[in-house]
Amino acid sequence: MTALETGQLPQVSATHNPEPRNPGIPLDMDWVMRARANRSAIERRAATLPGRRSVKKEHQAAWLARAISCIDLTTLSGDDTPGRVLRLCTKARNPVRADILDTLGLPNLTTGAVCVYHDMIGDAVRALDGTGIPVAAVSTGFPAGLSPFHLRIAEIEESVKAGAEEIDIVISRRLVLRGDWQGLYDEMVAFRKACGPAHVKAILATGELGTLQNVARASLVCMMAGADFIKTSTGKESVNATLPVSLVMIRAIRDFYDRTGFRVGYKPAGGISKAKDAVTYLALIKEELGDRWLRPDLFRFGASSLLGDIERQLEHHVTGAYSASWRHPIG
Repeated sequence: MTALETGQLPQVSATHNPEPRNPGIPLDMDWVMRARANRSAIERRAATLPGRRSVKKEHQAAWLARAISCIDLTTLSGDDTPGRVLRLCTKARNPVRADILDTLGLPNLTTGAVCVYHDMIGDAVRALDGTGIPVAAVSTGFPAGLSPFHLRIAEIEESVKAGAEEIDIVISRRLVLRGDWQGLYDEMVAFRKACGPAHVKAILATGELGTLQNVARASLVCMMAGADFIKTSTGKESVNATLPVSLVMIRAIRDFYDRTGFRVGYKPAGGISKAKDAVTYLALIKEELGDRWLRPDLFRFGASSLLGDIERQLEHHVTGAYSASWRHPIG
């Protein structure tokens, strides 16, 4: 048996029927204002996760393979070039050495998407043609989200026109900080409309929202406005994805699903660079939301260096030896 077959995770299937998109619902202020976050309880729960859940051998390999399938392999640097994007896309198509994947019985494993700035969309689309790997683009004045509103809308529309199938937008943090939930809802509705057929990931920039209660309320408002995913961070803040923030957002997703029947995806981003951290996040998703969310249409890691460490761990599983990190370049 392969690692994936013995690892007790649901199979990833290219023919799996996608979820119906979250169409959004009218803003329910009673629901929003009832959202609370008990910081001490949340932090206690989060603190138990890394040490309590341990997977080894074939099971660990299966979880790590699943993590690869859920990575948005990302380059968001001012010195990005077409050559760098081409290398990143090549890595997305072939995330782990072929001999390792053949041993694991996973010859067709790819990452979930490639995430780039608008100017690099065309290069990424051409490099991924025929693979089924979507291109995601950051938008709306990423990372601060402070450009004029009409330009943020135009940026989304241009990225969709260029071939991006997913748009990672940034919300206006000031709307959350002053409790303007109607303003946040209206902004998100406009972003979702501009995305058209492209799926929209709402970046909350949780490290700049002040409180976990604000995170909970912003999560609900963005989902009510039609977000397909909610995402922790741009990766550019001083504090990015954390387990307490993730727990708050995941429980908001669960609440939204219980009340509306629509599944919304989750994407932690920034600071997740080790294979063991990826397993911890997957375990959190499995325990709080269930197996259905352990698929790339509902869960993504925003990462650039995570893949390299996972590949090292998979090589160790196959060969019994660790190799140097430079043997596993990601772009």
